[in-house]
Amino acid sequence: MNSCLLHCLRKGGFILYARHGEATVGRDLPYLNFQYCLTQRNLSEKGRRQAIYYGENLRYLQIPIKYPVSASPFCRTRETAHLAFGSCNVEVNPLWVEVYRLSGNLPSGDKIRILNNLHSLLERIPEEGRNQVIVAHSFAEGIGLGQIPNMGTVILRPKGQGNGYEVVSQLSLEDWSTIDS
Repeated sequence: MNSCLLHCLRKGGFILYARHGEATVGRDLPYLNFQYCLTQRNLSEKGRRQAIYYGENLRYLQIPIKYPVSASPFCRTRETAHLAFGSCNVEVNPLWVEVYRLSGNLPSGDKIRILNNLHSLLERIPEEGRNQVIVAHSFAEGIGLGQIPNMGTVILRPKGQGNGYEVVSQLSLEDWSTIDS
């Protein structure tokens, strides 16, 4: 990684879209309940360690974060955000459930609506001197931000409402430990 990216991140103005930590094997139940974690895949022990490590890295690198961070209502994304940033620093946003649904078989009108909402959110410039963090899900190949590994991060530079955004970088969890070297 290069120190130029770190320097820019320390100035703020970016969105860090992170996929949750490693989850248990299996599938979410068809009629999952966001308040009842037994109806969905949850973080594995490795996923919990990844989430803690992610938050520690961002603090060590002195990357300023806009709080609260945004998280999908799934238990695995909320737990990832809580472990990385503290439970009082997390806000659940139901839009991320819609984004999760993009990986399924949706009518094209629904996909377009969800992608438009996603793009609108990713165009918003965070408050000056801060970076917005989103903890949510990977995408299907060729949709949204594409496939993201567990605890991977896509770094975006929003250009303002209606002006799009630029994908600046995609980092794995391991990449964060070498960003300043």
